[in-house]
Amino acid sequence: MYIYLDGKIMKKEDAKISPFDHGYMYGIGLFETLAVYDGHPFLLDDHLSRLNEGLNSLAIDIELHRDEIFSIITRLLNKNNLSNAYVRLNVSAGVGDIGLSVEHYTKPTVIIYIKPLQVPVAEKAGVFLKTKRNTPEGKSRLKSHHFLNNVFGKREVGVDATKEGIFLSQKGFIAEGIVSNVFWVKNDKIYTPSLETGILNGVTRQFVMTLAKHNGLHIDEGLFKPDEMLMADEVFVTNSIQELIPIYKIDHRYFQGNKGMVFNTLKKQYNETKKSLWSRVDLHSFWKE
Repeated sequence: MYIYLDGKIMKKEDAKISPFDHGYMYGIGLFETLAVYDGHPFLLDDHLSRLNEGLNSLAIDIELHRDEIFSIITRLLNKNNLSNAYVRLNVSAGVGDIGLSVEHYTKPTVIIYIKPLQVPVAEKAGVFLKTKRNTPEGKSRLKSHHFLNNVFGKREVGVDATKEGIFLSQKGFIAEGIVSNVFWVKNDKIYTPSLETGILNGVTRQFVMTLAKHNGLHIDEGLFKPDEMLMADEVFVTNSIQELIPIYKIDHRYFQGNKGMVFNTLKKQYNETKKSLWSRVDLHSFWKE
């Protein structure tokens, strides 16, 4: 497998970074994961927008643009003989002295990983985790290298790909999945945790909310206890690689799973757009075509 590292495409076995990279030493770095369908990096503009905003907040002096990243992804697809792929775009702070820095990072490390895109499971069982969702390090949660909380959550669930761990906040409100955002439906109304719970504002989360509004569906973002989710008709989770995955049960409570009407409507429209859209803001013009 070939990856991209600081201007060069190379075999993954040949890739090396400095032990003094502050992304390694102190976790100062961000990443985005996205799916490529038939050569098209779905919602790339939205991923870059979130990434660039986060890099600015971490004082990492780089701004990534669509043309540049699309060109690199295309080269990686060709080199690896792929048309559908999982892509991870990673930017770390770069080399620095031992000790915490308050200066801007001017020479970050940029890595783009790629691997074949796997078909996600059809539906999952949800599990409320004992591990509580940690609070963001700053004003809002960044998609950063600080993933230990997620690792502890994953260890609770284990390797079973048909189970989805669901975090509760420190105050006991529903937060998010281990690597996903959570939605549920009751009486044709969609509910999802507020960003106030400290969750990541997922790119797919935002896209699904935009889809829902185009369908005239009301969305309630708020602070919800687990019992409120357990009263739902449908439950599903979202992320940029697994797309939309229905939850058919949590504990002993069963839901409509992959037969859910709202889930199927949103999933169908997701599939219709994923080979062409660069951003959720393009959705309106897509429907008009």
